[in-house]
Amino acid sequence: MKLLSSKATCNSHGQDSSYFLGWQEYEKNPYHEVDNPTGIIQMGLAENQLSFHVLESWLAENPDAAGFKRNGESIFRELALFQDYHGLPAFKNALVDFMAEIRDNRVSFDPNKLVLTAGATSANETLMFCLAEPGCAFLLPAPYYPGFDRDLKWRTGVEIVPIHCSSSNNFQITESNLNKAYDEAQRRNLKVKGILVTNPSNPLGTTLSRDELDLLITFITTKGIHLISDEIYSGTVFASPRFISVMEALMENKHKKNNVWKQVHIVYSLSKDLGLPGFRVGAIYSNNEDVVAAATKMSSFGLVSSQTQHLLSVMLADKKFTKVYILENKKRLKKRHEMLVAGLKDAGINCLKSNAGLFCWVDMRHMLTSKTFEAEVDLWKKVLFQVGLNVSAGSSCHCTEPGWFRFCFANMSQETLDLSIHRMKAFVDSYKINTRRPKRNSARRTLSQWVFRLSLQDRKHEER
Repeated sequence: MKLLSSKATCNSHGQDSSYFLGWQEYEKNPYHEVDNPTGIIQMGLAENQLSFHVLESWLAENPDAAGFKRNGESIFRELALFQDYHGLPAFKNALVDFMAEIRDNRVSFDPNKLVLTAGATSANETLMFCLAEPGCAFLLPAPYYPGFDRDLKWRTGVEIVPIHCSSSNNFQITESNLNKAYDEAQRRNLKVKGILVTNPSNPLGTTLSRDELDLLITFITTKGIHLISDEIYSGTVFASPRFISVMEALMENKHKKNNVWKQVHIVYSLSKDLGLPGFRVGAIYSNNEDVVAAATKMSSFGLVSSQTQHLLSVMLADKKFTKVYILENKKRLKKRHEMLVAGLKDAGINCLKSNAGLFCWVDMRHMLTSKTFEAEVDLWKKVLFQVGLNVSAGSSCHCTEPGWFRFCFANMSQETLDLSIHRMKAFVDSYKINTRRPKRNSARRTLSQWVFRLSLQDRKHEER
């Protein structure tokens, strides 16, 4: 007898991806500097731990905020009984001000157009429910975050059609690639409802240029579709070119009175910029009243707790704190990024030039035994099991060129990152020696065989 629904058992979750399978292997053998020094180091987690000392210092100086007090008086009852899914006004005001500050106050945001959600995962899925029917499609520039296969498709029934980008132009979006993806969707009899971009990009660590933003706005205007700009890494831009929000591009092109003004939506979160993934704070921002109304009703399925809203409303209202945090965070990200790029370069491995994010897009094409995804998986398994690093293979990000990998650098100590680089150098040196030896034929397990073995295990982690 079938006990679970087809929705619960369908294979659109994406857990058979090497992205999730690498997590399973890491959980079996996690690195610890004392208890397990030869274990697997987690470089598949885009988490920002570099500026936690700034957060902890603020909390030590502001004990009332975390103690359910205001001006020394308890507000426990007030917070415990608060159930309004519109959110605490004080928090929404503080959040839109923080979003504007990250964008150098080039744009401002109206708190009445903001919908709070339990993280960016919930925000993106809610927009899919609001904007598309099951069987409709969204176009996504590839390579893209592997979790989108789960977040956008699994429960909504929406399809993803990749906009395949190339290393020949540093994976920038072109009009030709947009048209090819749109035509592919039509060939598959899929109605295109919109485009979703991550800006800054996950996994590339790059920001969209003004030309790319203008191209996207023109394209959705012509096609009469939506544009979702996932800007959860907007506060991680540590080098030029500067970050340009899609809202800034709209304002400067004077689209406020055009229909396209209501076709563009922003997703934001405090998981990456503020390093608080466990707080589950996300948001949808839209100039479309109908989208805001529908998303607000849907947000009741994933609310942000009142105590979390209260704590963050006080924290983000402290302009001295936000200024210090933003500057310190960028400085630390830049230093850590440079450390990884230089270390890999010393080992003979280059990275895509990037200016944002918590990761590098690493080019290991020269280490493949052949220009195939089977060879990429073989290399990925060697890095995972022999080197002891869990990194994300490009194929899990739907990259069309074998040999690219995402390496995260902000979720570990400097000493652990140094060890990771040391392990990679030793692996590359061993690779160079082995390539000089006569080659022997060996049976190669295919990706599908390997996936079948590992996918029997349950995945524990929901957002990476």
